[in-house]
Amino acid sequence: RGEYEARYSGAFPPQLRARLRDAARRMFAFGYDSYMRHAFPRDELDPLHCRGRGPDRRDPSNLNINDVLGNYSLTLIDALDTLAVMGNSSEFQKAVKLVIDTVSFDKDSTVQVFEATIRVLGSLLSAHIIITDTKQPFGDMTIKDYDNELLHMAHDLAVRLLPAFENTKTGIPYPRVNLKKGVPPNSNNETCTAGAGSLLVEFGILSRLLGDSTFEWVARRAVKALWNLRSNNTGLLGNVVNIQTGHWVGKQSGLGAGSDSFYEYLLKSYILFGEREDLEMFNDAYRSIQNHLRRGREACNEGEGDPPLYVNVNMFTGQLMNTWIDSLQAFFPGLQVLIGDVEDAICLHAFYYAIWKRYGALPERYNWQLQAPDVPFYPLRPELVESTYLLYQATKNPFYLHVGMDILQSLEKYTKAKCGYATLHHVVEKTKEDRMESFFLSETCKYLYLLFDEENPVHKSGNKYMFTTEGHIVSVDKRFRDSLWQDTFPGEDDSTDKIKSNELKAVNFSSNCNRVPDERRYLLPLKSNYMRQIDRMVGLI
Repeated sequence: RGEYEARYSGAFPPQLRARLRDAARRMFAFGYDSYMRHAFPRDELDPLHCRGRGPDRRDPSNLNINDVLGNYSLTLIDALDTLAVMGNSSEFQKAVKLVIDTVSFDKDSTVQVFEATIRVLGSLLSAHIIITDTKQPFGDMTIKDYDNELLHMAHDLAVRLLPAFENTKTGIPYPRVNLKKGVPPNSNNETCTAGAGSLLVEFGILSRLLGDSTFEWVARRAVKALWNLRSNNTGLLGNVVNIQTGHWVGKQSGLGAGSDSFYEYLLKSYILFGEREDLEMFNDAYRSIQNHLRRGREACNEGEGDPPLYVNVNMFTGQLMNTWIDSLQAFFPGLQVLIGDVEDAICLHAFYYAIWKRYGALPERYNWQLQAPDVPFYPLRPELVESTYLLYQATKNPFYLHVGMDILQSLEKYTKAKCGYATLHHVVEKTKEDRMESFFLSETCKYLYLLFDEENPVHKSGNKYMFTTEGHIVSVDKRFRDSLWQDTFPGEDDSTDKIKSNELKAVNFSSNCNRVPDERRYLLPLKSNYMRQIDRMVGLI
């Protein structure tokens, strides 16, 4: 047995797994309790100074803060369904009542439409679905005298976001909106593909729960407008577009920031709503990604050549644009698991995990040619944990429990602060920044907990669940497959009706889910010579 086999393969003791599950729960609790004690009702916790923070009113151009913080107790809202998934009904009920009683969206805050949608709207909808689920799989999460308040709040927020979709010649929304006044007069006409094209899951759920097609219609129109701007030559999309002219300002095509969730939501919209065109767009996009972004050997686990890697290219020519990848791209193996391309997912995940092993975190940008971070901070992002969790669900290989243990231990060692967990300012020097983003509680902790909690209702209740791009849990439910209206886009052929679930196929695999066979369950998912090759490639060896 080589060093990799000795470290990673073989059974993972149930007692260790239970200890790690409890450690993930404690991690969440420390972050959540610290927020409630020191920061609520403000949006975020500053974990080094033990205080809260809201929008930066003095500097409206501080988009890093103002795009996300809307003065609406963001961290509390974003964490709601994590409380439910962890079975903490008393705290879930308390938190929901707090949100209903104290949060208002009638605020003079200019926020990014995308961030408000995935972090706030998505969480309100997820919590509403959990409260009203007749089966109550997570324990008793019902709220006494609940009168759909969270759904009404979601509706109120979405109505305040709608002005972003007006006065745009392409139908692609403005990136920002003031919750009281609509689109600011000096507004930017440029937006990123992911920001404009990843609203369909939340807006679609809202439309179907309310029986009002408006929200799904505007989100779908934006997706189609972007889709129609793809390159005729490569089939790829860029990352920044002008919403009035449809001109690509950013011609980079990749899987990271600016593009990531656009692809994710083509597939997830299909899974949830069953609209054939969403799957067809996803399959076409996936084919273009494989043809133009993927470098390295053809098969993950056999053959010669470099390990597979997805690079950033010019959308029109397919030419390499730079030699970095960003940490958001680590979500992609998880998406590949959903489409059934498990083998390729194994390889790409191994590359990101090797970078994590080198630094104890993922730098925001990593230059694979220089074997060094280009942008060295790590804001507690969840993407690698998410892919680890989904790969474990698909393969049941204990290797991924070891990966999760590594990630959990690094987070405890390097990011734990006086009250909460802090962004790493520099992954090499391990210096901290005074910020705990809300996705740490909504995603990072949730995926770690679920990885180690085999008995969780998410896995055992017989319900099927899907996670939004912010990690909010939504039941894959027949009611979301019935649109209450016909002809959302009049004049289009209606024969492309719902797809049956067994028709979901990966473009490059004949079986519906290319599941890893049982005899490989306790071997390394990736042969040790290939793991060594990846470790060498990131400078670990």
